[in-house]
Parts: sequence; C-alpha cells; structure tokens
Amino acid sequence: MAPPDPEAGNQSTRRDIYSVSRLNREVRVLLEQGFARVWLEGELSNITRPSSGHVYFTLKDARAQIRAAMFRNRSQSLRFTPEEGMQALVRARVSVYEPRGDYQLIVDHMEEAGDGALRRAFEELKQKLAAEGLFAPETKQALPALPQRIGVITSPSGAAIRDILSVLQRRFPAIPVLVYPVPVQGKDAAAMIADTLRLASDRADCDVLILTRGGGSLEDLWSFNEEVVARAVHACRIPLVSAVGHEIDFTIADFVADQRAPTPSAAAELVSPDQQEWLTQITTLAGRLENRLRQRLQLGGQQAGWLEKRLQQLHPGQYLRQQSQRLDQLEQRSRFIVNRYISNLQSELNDVSGQLKRLSPVHGIARQRLRQENLGQRLGSAMQRLLSDKQRRLGLSSRALDTISPLATLERGYAIVSRLPERQILHQASKVKPGDRVEARLSEGVLVCSVEQTQDTA
Repeated sequence: MAPPDPEAGNQSTRRDIYSVSRLNREVRVLLEQGFARVWLEGELSNITRPSSGHVYFTLKDARAQIRAAMFRNRSQSLRFTPEEGMQALVRARVSVYEPRGDYQLIVDHMEEAGDGALRRAFEELKQKLAAEGLFAPETKQALPALPQRIGVITSPSGAAIRDILSVLQRRFPAIPVLVYPVPVQGKDAAAMIADTLRLASDRADCDVLILTRGGGSLEDLWSFNEEVVARAVHACRIPLVSAVGHEIDFTIADFVADQRAPTPSAAAELVSPDQQEWLTQITTLAGRLENRLRQRLQLGGQQAGWLEKRLQQLHPGQYLRQQSQRLDQLEQRSRFIVNRYISNLQSELNDVSGQLKRLSPVHGIARQRLRQENLGQRLGSAMQRLLSDKQRRLGLSSRALDTISPLATLERGYAIVSRLPERQILHQASKVKPGDRVEARLSEGVLVCSVEQTQDTA
C-alpha cells in the first residue's frame, strides 16, 4: 500500500466542492441569463393539466424534444385549448427544474401555428365585422338585370378570368368587360385589392363587379380575409359578387359582398343574362304587341258600331219599351229569389234533420257493443295462446331438468360415494385407504362399506 500523500489534505481544503442543488441552481442562472426569450415552433405532446392550473407538455420536432411548463397566470390568457399533436408557436425562456435537474422551457405565450392561427384570426375578424353590421342583409345591393358593363377584379393571368370571359362570351357577348388587374396573393395583395375596389367604385365605369380568384389553401386565399379588403368591399357603391376559390371555400369578402358565387364561372352566370332567353322574350313581347294592336283596332271598330246602335236606341219609344221589358225582368227575378230562399230553407231543414239522425246514440251503442264482442273474442284467443305457450315451455323445462338430474345418472347404475363420517364426496381413490368406511348412494337405497383395497386408474 502506497504511503499517504501529505499534500492531499492541503489540496482538499482548496477545492470548491459543489452540492448537486448548488450546481443545478447555478446552471439555471447561467441558462436564464445566457438566453433571451426565444420563439420555438413544434408539436405538443404529453400534455397534463393538474388542479393547480399550470400546463405541462413536451415540445418536439422530428429529431428532438424538450419539456415545457406554462404557469397558471399565463395559461389563463390562452385563446385556445392545447391538444395532443397540435402544432404551436411558443415564446419562452430556457431554464432548469432544480429538484430533478431537468432542462426545460418556461412558456409565457403560446399560439397556434400554421392554418390553426389563420383560422382563429378568420373567426375573430368574422365576429368583429358581423357585430359591426357588415354582413347585414339590409346592406346588400341588388344585381342589375342587364348590366351595361361588367368589371372583374382579379389576376389577369389566372384561370378565373379565363373561365369568366368564356361564360360571358357564351351567355351575352354584347356586354363589354373591364378587367382590373391585381395580385391575388402575396404580401401586398390585400392593400392593392382594396385600392382597386375603391378606384372602381369612384370611377363607376361598371354596373356590377366580380371579385374573384381560383382555389388554393387557406394561406393562398388569405388576402381576401384581410380587414382592409372587407371594409373596401362594404364601402363599394357598385353591386359586387365575390367568387373566391372553390365551392367549399369561404372568405370574409364572401360574407361582406352583395352576393357570393361558389365559383368564378357561377359569378359570370349571376351577373350576365342569357342572350337566348332575352331574344326569346323579345320575340314573345313583339308578338304580344302585334296582337294587342290588332285587338285595339278590332275594338275600335266594334265601339264605332256600338255607338251607331246606341244612337238608334236613344229614341223615346225605344226607351219606353226597354223600361217595360226591364220591369218584367225584375218581377221574374223577384219570384226567382223568393223561390230560391224557400228552397234554401228547406235544404237547411233537411240537413238539420239528417244531423239529428246521425247524432242519435242508437248507432253509437250498437258500434260499442260490436267492439266489446270483438275485444272479448280477441282476449279469449290471447289467453288460450298464452296458456298453450306456458304449457309447452313447462314441458321443455321438465325434460331439461330430467336430463341433468343426478337421480337419472343413478338410475343408469352409477353411485355417489362419500367418505364417512364427514360424508365428503370422493372423486379419487387416493383420498381413502384400506379400512376407511364409505357410503355408496344408489338409485334406491344406501350401502355402507369398508375399503379393502384402492387402485388408481391409468
């Protein structure tokens, strides 16, 4: 054994020996002072919510994970409920949980990342504008039946403008179309769309406007969910149809617009009349006008003939004859009215007599008696069926009991053997030994025996 080093004691007095708690505390201070608050995005997992109101979870990506805590005073301000698998954006400071030495995040702010945040912003703006009355039906303008010019606010290179022009060319090619080119997505798209809406409204070059773009993700359509666009749509003095995205896509602009179309093609059909229908209607109206003129000419000729006859009828002798004839007609009408009144009274009397006969209790009593007889017959039949069913089930149960009864087993030559004196039923020969007394219960009677030999069966 080597001799002790005389310098060892002196060196140990110069060492700065840390305790575990001290080390964890200083590591925590270094981390909290060395890192400013950081923003992180990741997937939430292992979420727990104890009664304290704190929220504990793990924030992870495809390669790593870190524990995180959000204390009650911060978690109470959350606008959503964190759920497993949700993608979230957090602002936190880096720290250490000293009792376990766990490296963790202390989160003071959390929001949904990606589409979740956009959808929440969508709902918040929707509720705000609805409360202000921007969606109210009474603010909507009616679309013109036959616009003199149609304005389209969209990207000049997108599929939406091609679809709209194709439909307008087919339905009513005589209506001119004015295209207001704007970007439909990107950082400055919302502001440019709003400026173009104000420009179109101020210039009033068109009778109706279509605000449109093709389909895409929620982020692609976000320019049409901006508040500046919604307020520009509401302030537009020209009737406006919103046709943003596909049929399942809804934007804030759709709710504010005077009318929403599920697709750009549908918007073109809404603002344009069908040329063939108009031609058919014009042809019909021309025919009706011709018929009315012909009828007016015929009516004029008839009126001239009537006036000539009326001049002849104004002779005093003709007037007296007419008055005498009218007196005869009045007399006949008076007789007819009196006779009809008497006939109506007779009919009412017959109706009342018929009602009295129908309301007589004789018929009701007969019907109730017949119903009572039918019910009695049905009750007897039901009781007979029930009794037969119970007898059949009793027979089945008796046969089943006979089948499983141990007495039936005894009748086939078997016995129930039990060891005396405790009368324990025996299942194995090894449970008794020579000299033991046993009792064998037969189908009829009981045998008390003494065991001479035991033998186990293979």
